[in-house]
Amino acid sequence: MEYSTDDIAAARSSQFTTYIFMSMATIWTYDYACSFHEEWTFLLQSHWSKMKGLYIVTRYTPFIILAMDLYMSFTQNENPGKCRVLQNINPGLGFVIVMFSECFFTLRTYVLWNKNKILLVAMLSTLLSFLIATYSIIFAIGIPAAYATSPIPGIPGCYQSSTSFWYFIPFLLLSVFELGLMILTLIRAIQDWRTNTSRLYVVLVNHNISYYACGLLFSVANIFTSLLLEYSYHSVLYDFQFMMLAILATRMHLHLWRTNRHPHGFTSSLVHITMSDISFANPML
Repeated sequence: MEYSTDDIAAARSSQFTTYIFMSMATIWTYDYACSFHEEWTFLLQSHWSKMKGLYIVTRYTPFIILAMDLYMSFTQNENPGKCRVLQNINPGLGFVIVMFSECFFTLRTYVLWNKNKILLVAMLSTLLSFLIATYSIIFAIGIPAAYATSPIPGIPGCYQSSTSFWYFIPFLLLSVFELGLMILTLIRAIQDWRTNTSRLYVVLVNHNISYYACGLLFSVANIFTSLLLEYSYHSVLYDFQFMMLAILATRMHLHLWRTNRHPHGFTSSLVHITMSDISFANPML
């Protein structure tokens, strides 16, 4: 039996997506194994707080996404309705993870700006607005979209057969938000670089800049794949960005917590900045 060019291209995209998902599962498992001791030290020794709850949700929710990805990649799904439900839940849950990851650095930016409540309200309002717009776009496009399975035997999974360039908008909004937070961090770093040289302050600024740079890189990549690619290729990096940002956010929080437990050589007033959930004067970060 001969298959059309579209059938072959769709099958190849499904196989490529499966390889990406398997790589993501391997990376996530390896990262969890490497940080297992440090992570459980943090979970057992730190006090319960909102930041700890945020850490747990950000750290362990990607397991659900990875399980869904692998299920959709290796299960022969002949039901387009079920495929549609899974394909819509997946990015929705992914952006929840991204929003939680962003909350870590929104709160850090709040601390860098001396707990400016107006700035905090502005950042959280913007983040919430982006989240609402993202969900509106995802479900407005995803629910009526057509889904298909490969007619070629041995190719499991399903994909969205009708693509839309509107999927780039959530990543554009995310990149604008991260660029704004990066600018705020750089402004504060330039203002304080002479007066604040503590180790904790340097770690905080470096984490912010590194996270925003990675987030911008992934968002730009997803914008281009959403606009230029078809079949499963257009969404192949979505979950990869969600997972990597979660890894960065939780790893950096562990590093900051560890740094705060050993505040040797701190000379800055930042050590005395406290917040309900992030306290630089308290080792229970």
